Amino acid sequence: MKAFVLRSYGSPDVLDLTDVDKPVPNDDEVLVRVRATSVNPYDWHNMRGEPYVARLMGGLGLRAPRLRVLGADVAGQVEAVGRNVTGFRPGDEVFALLKQGGFAEYVCVGEDELAPKPKNLSYGQAAAVPMAAVTALLALRDDGRIRPGQRVLVNGASGGVGTFAVQLARAFGAEVTGVCGPGNVELVRSIGADEVVNYAKEDFTRDGRRHDLLLDIAGNRPVSACRQALAPKGALVLVGGPGGRWVQPLGHILSALATSPFVSQRTARTDTTRCTENKRNLTTLTELIEAGKVTPVIDRDYPFAETRAAVRYQEEGHARGKVVITL
Repeated sequence: MKAFVLRSYGSPDVLDLTDVDKPVPNDDEVLVRVRATSVNPYDWHNMRGEPYVARLMGGLGLRAPRLRVLGADVAGQVEAVGRNVTGFRPGDEVFALLKQGGFAEYVCVGEDELAPKPKNLSYGQAAAVPMAAVTALLALRDDGRIRPGQRVLVNGASGGVGTFAVQLARAFGAEVTGVCGPGNVELVRSIGADEVVNYAKEDFTRDGRRHDLLLDIAGNRPVSACRQALAPKGALVLVGGPGGRWVQPLGHILSALATSPFVSQRTARTDTTRCTENKRNLTTLTELIEAGKVTPVIDRDYPFAETRAAVRYQEEGHARGKVVITL
């Protein structure tokens, strides 16, 4: 089978399209024919080996990549099942959130990680969901402890996580303010934001409005300034931050957590890679998607052969919603 293999850190050019052995599922695994995947910052951080501090902390391989086939999002069809698998059979349409393996024609997935694909989504749309939507769900529901009627601000509302966060916050009954660039104001309004702040014209940390929950995806404002936009007992949830080769975005997140004991507002960090309930979370998202409350926003759809270009475009940081790759 064909796969894009990562043998060394670097630019998207290091992704090597090559022939590799087709995987064979273990007793508790399902072999999935990948029909679509998508690109996340998670992929290019692993591709670049950045921030460098993550190599020292064990999150990435020290000298060479720990993950060899990137792609955390997978949507496809069941090709074969292990002898202990009872919940799936060949031909089933499925999707999953993995640590790696999506940038390939086939991948083996544990039965406990796999979920039925939303019936009203194409493979490409379904592949846009797992990492970004689960991240938004965890940030709002688990870390943000969102409640109906709360005022929620999403900083970075037009990206992959942000477009899901706006829709999920509305589905949870919150009043939502989205912060984005001038070219994305109408997009953010169209997915359900009650108010949209154009950061080129306004500074949400200085407009005097206070929010119960602030989801900081962009990480482009100092933590101290973000706290000024929160109610005294509000919550600041950190999802991302400014990119950097050495420390960022980890430095931005750690500095916020370090100061949290000294303020009245609660601070939390969302780490999707440590979540062990991805199947349950995907099932929750499927219910919302099939009910028409959440719809993936897709900026571009690349063919599998152009995976390097897809990663390069997503890494630029200007994608509106998700960047999808179809096979």
